[in-house]
Amino acid sequence: MPESNFVDYVKIFMRSGKGGAGSVHFHRDKFTAKGGPDGGDGGKGGSVVIRANAQMWTLLHLKYRKHVFAEHGGIGTGGLKKGADGEDVILEVPVGTVARDGETGEFIGEVTADGQSLTLVRGGRGGLGNWHFRSSTQQTPRFAQPGEDYTEGWYILELKVLADVGLVGFPNAGKSTLLSVVSAAKPEIADYPFTTLVPNLGIVPYRDFRSFVMADIPGIIEGAAEGRGLGTRFLRHIERNSLLLFMVPADADSIREQYRILLSELEQHNPDLLDKKRLLAITKADMLDEQLMQEMRDTELPEGIEALFISSVTGFNIQQLKDKLWQELEQGL
Repeated sequence: MPESNFVDYVKIFMRSGKGGAGSVHFHRDKFTAKGGPDGGDGGKGGSVVIRANAQMWTLLHLKYRKHVFAEHGGIGTGGLKKGADGEDVILEVPVGTVARDGETGEFIGEVTADGQSLTLVRGGRGGLGNWHFRSSTQQTPRFAQPGEDYTEGWYILELKVLADVGLVGFPNAGKSTLLSVVSAAKPEIADYPFTTLVPNLGIVPYRDFRSFVMADIPGIIEGAAEGRGLGTRFLRHIERNSLLLFMVPADADSIREQYRILLSELEQHNPDLLDKKRLLAITKADMLDEQLMQEMRDTELPEGIEALFISSVTGFNIQQLKDKLWQELEQGL
């Protein structure tokens, strides 16, 4: 199987630049034999910064970049000349990238808008030249500040997919098939579990030239919140979605039980996910007639969530589903 271009997790060793040392210097020219102090300040060290780029969708370009070092600041010189600042290293990342401490996993920050920047490793400050230390009692200071040292460490960058609608369901619930029908996305589809190994995004066209973004999240299994399967690597992508569309196939042993398990996994991963709007789609409804669907509405469907029978194969209720999703998204604005 070819390696996917979608990379949503990288761990990089980052180091800022040292600040340049301040200068110890005294003014001298052909008219001045013993002038006062004029040592310049050192330049600041470069920082390592991440910046969101809406044209990017993966961290693939950083996958093999294991070390990032910023430039050191230059030393100050005479004539109050400041040393050159070290150049920052700016890492372009997709919108929705989260930064964490590589040792503790502690959250540092995130970039959620195009062009937004976040400094991960700040460069050292430049040292002050001896000009700053002159006084009435010390007119010829023969010392200056050294530059501040660099900072280094391991940092984790992980991507959380940004989408309007996130598809939530067990493997083989029909998520990829639905995305391929309502958008131009072409996810891999097969009749065995875990066909989808990375999130797929599709733009769903709607009436009057409007549209919304749908994300096919890889299938959840029971115990994902504790790390079974790919665990939280699936679940974290759901956090960015405005609305969750739960999908359970009509031939499931118990639609109500599958929905309960899915909801439980989300709650264990992040209880805030339960505050998101959610709908339930019963897929593969082409296997049912109207009488059977009505019986299932009366006995099989969970309470507290609006449900809709759909078939991606025949197109049954697909437009109605899009209407309902758009309506819910509009109410959330």
